[in-house]
Amino acid sequence: MTAAGLRIQVSIYLVMIELERTFLLKHFPAGLDKCRKDEIADIYYPKSAYHPVLRLRRHGRKYLLTRKTPVNEGDSSAQREQTIELAKSEFDTLSQLKGKELKKVRYYYDYNGRTAEIDIFKDALEGLVLADFEFSSDKEKQAFKMPEFCLAEVTNENFLAGGMLCGKKYEEISSKLAEFGYQKPL
Repeated sequence: MTAAGLRIQVSIYLVMIELERTFLLKHFPAGLDKCRKDEIADIYYPKSAYHPVLRLRRHGRKYLLTRKTPVNEGDSSAQREQTIELAKSEFDTLSQLKGKELKKVRYYYDYNGRTAEIDIFKDALEGLVLADFEFSSDKEKQAFKMPEFCLAEVTNENFLAGGMLCGKKYEEISSKLAEFGYQKPL
């Protein structure tokens, strides 16, 4: 199937700079099971790319097409993010294009006045758990201290970027995770 002739009605187009830090989880924080959560399914394009940056996402009842690229080469903590909200029918059509997929459950955990987005990966990446924190300024981002339930910061570890993880199996990244002393959280 090709996208030729597909007419997309753009409902929202957003360009923003996302300031974020990412951590491997050491253990699940107390109360995580009581937090709000969403099922997320991502498809990254093009399938042939080493590190695809175009993402089609189903996030609960929202459907999004996003392109994320670093603002500065080598620093993944600041990303230029361009997002278009899609109708379900548009998502359904685009999702038929071949891409690299991943699925996860995202928990929204309150931590010291911030929200940790804790992603528990499913299927082939089962065992991988990451926590993302977003910030409104570089000063906030730099001042943030890693929570005790986290093991190591991996913000600039390219192999853990969504576009690099998609289509992979846990076994393919386990040796790199072991360099951080990572074990599947309990």
